[in-house]
Amino acid sequence: MSRIIPAIDIINGKCVRLEEGNYARKKEYAANPLDMAKSYEDHGIQYLHLVDLDGAKAGQIINIQTIEEICSQTNLIVDVGGGIKSDEDLKIAFESGAKQVNIGSLAVKDPELFTRWIEMFGGEKILLSADTRDGWVAINGWQKITDIRLADFIDQYLKKGIQTIVCTDIAKDGMMQGPSSDLYADLMKQFPKARFVASGGVSSMEDVKSLIQMQVDGIIIGKAIYEGVILLTDLQNLITESHAN
Repeated sequence: MSRIIPAIDIINGKCVRLEEGNYARKKEYAANPLDMAKSYEDHGIQYLHLVDLDGAKAGQIINIQTIEEICSQTNLIVDVGGGIKSDEDLKIAFESGAKQVNIGSLAVKDPELFTRWIEMFGGEKILLSADTRDGWVAINGWQKITDIRLADFIDQYLKKGIQTIVCTDIAKDGMMQGPSSDLYADLMKQFPKARFVASGGVSSMEDVKSLIQMQVDGIIIGKAIYEGVILLTDLQNLITESHAN
């Protein structure tokens, strides 16, 4: 079964969600990130997508303490993204307990460094974050749309050893209007050996089940959990059923 991967996006040490990556359209949630992470773990979830939005904006990891707390006080397999731009940032992420790092902007801006990281750490630890709008790659916390085609971007790094691509359709993210299933179907057809993690727009258990049927590698769920339209108990039941089969 596809991996269920809740998302925690952090600004100033707090759980937030943005709409379409827009920092001006931010909603803050009362939950402490660590409490939220523990709640996921209590419901049988094994994975967590942790995004340092302050870091994404600043160009370096900011919320180190929160990352450390979640990684040290839960057994979740955490992937961290946002602001990892240097060897030092990468070192901080792994030393803070991240099992994987999610790299997007740097893969565009400094392909040489990113390729070196893939060679050093392998495709299990380095994930390609391919954020897109209308088929073009977006960077800098989605604040800039590049002239790089999504398919070319993915192909470039699959050839370098990347195995897993976290693909977010920005137009869907935080909008609660369903995922870009057609986009993932096309990518999986084009790159059958790659693992794709669907991100953005997942807003019902039907969306989750539909993506599982498509056999995506993972499904990132953010706002829908905070807003209570996807219940952790329902996700827990789904995971339990899959293990029973």
